[in-house]
Amino acid sequence: MTYGALALIPPLVVIVLAIALRASFEALLLGCIVGFIIIGYHDHTNFFSDFIATFYKVMKDDSTVWVILVCGLYGSLIGLMVKSGGAMKFGEDALKYIKTKRAALFGTWFLGLFIFLDDYLSALTVGITMKKITDHFKVSREYLAYIVNTTAAPWCVIVPLSTWTVFIGSILEKCNFAALGQGNHVYLSVIPYVTYGWVSVFMIPLVIMGLVPMIGRMQKAEALSLNNVVALPTDTEEINIQASGFGNGKKASSMYFIIPIAITLICTFLMNYDALKGIMIGVAFTFVYYLIIKLGTFQQLSETIFSGFNSMVYALALVVMSYILKDVGDKMGLTSYVINGVKPYISKELLPAIIFLSITLITYTTGSSWGVYAVVIPIVIPLAHTLGANVLISVGAVVSTGVVGSNACLYSDTTILTSQSTDISNLKHSFSQLPYALIAFAISTIIYIVMGYTIA
Repeated sequence: MTYGALALIPPLVVIVLAIALRASFEALLLGCIVGFIIIGYHDHTNFFSDFIATFYKVMKDDSTVWVILVCGLYGSLIGLMVKSGGAMKFGEDALKYIKTKRAALFGTWFLGLFIFLDDYLSALTVGITMKKITDHFKVSREYLAYIVNTTAAPWCVIVPLSTWTVFIGSILEKCNFAALGQGNHVYLSVIPYVTYGWVSVFMIPLVIMGLVPMIGRMQKAEALSLNNVVALPTDTEEINIQASGFGNGKKASSMYFIIPIAITLICTFLMNYDALKGIMIGVAFTFVYYLIIKLGTFQQLSETIFSGFNSMVYALALVVMSYILKDVGDKMGLTSYVINGVKPYISKELLPAIIFLSITLITYTTGSSWGVYAVVIPIVIPLAHTLGANVLISVGAVVSTGVVGSNACLYSDTTILTSQSTDISNLKHSFSQLPYALIAFAISTIIYIVMGYTIA
């Protein structure tokens, strides 16, 4: 059953309250409660019972368990690397070669491009690694977070192999758009049309070189940073494991950082891009590696694994609440409401642009990307066939919408993890980078219009 325009109220409540309260979790919680009150009134059910039932449903979902384990274990790995002093030493060594602010910013961009297998790993690792370097050159945390976030999901969808491309490829197989086992191969043909990914990633060098100017809150943050005023987190907890070593007097080495990251990337690749298996092996390897070289005792390493996992609890709470909000949207028929609302305006030429504009509304207000892909791609493929539109461009437009949600939504998982790794409020991060996301969004919309009229 759909609720019409009422389906827009919960996400709008979240956005308005997040701005007014300058708090994310509380805004998400209240937005979900408002949604359940509307559902309860409409369906004559108890909103509190509905909320609890949905909470249980979300927590039992395989994807929720996967995210909790992956993010938590990434926290454990980062905790070990930070505690060992390896992450800090890597930054210190990099400073020997990075002599300017511009070089530090390009270094952040290049590292984000290098860690392409998974957006979570990229968002956490790049922020933790480059924070010391960019602080040295008085780069604001807002600026750092913008680069870190924009080389996470936007890059993962335009490299040939990543956790994102594997997931989307599996959907293409389920839709019979690709033969069994050929989903990733078919997705290669979609990559050129994932416009938002291309535009946002390659807009970063233009911003670094000053060809795209500092705008709004980013400009203010950079001015404050030049005066040694660094933004500190206000509604999130930083990854507060100190790089103090394990008290054994061993000198820190960059290898304590490079080797665990390399093993994690290699194992994720060998495990068919399964980020959970990759990070499990990465944490286990790092534990044994540090133990063998006597970097820390068994107890010290175990405690660091748990403290690293614990540092992700607040971020995970936000992710879980965003999943509940998505479920509220599903119950209220948000996706079908938006799609049905734009159907009268659809032509084969405008289909990619209309898909991009309308579905972005869903991904931005719910912070959901993969869930939207699972629902919308099976609808868009036959719709494009029926209208005679280019199916690859249409699928690329859907993929772009998910990237906008991940990149721009103030409570998306990647935004939250980026804020976690760069020690900045996700509200400050989201609002300061929003103008750049909007520029990339506007350019992408124009490109989809041009593609719709010029590519058969």
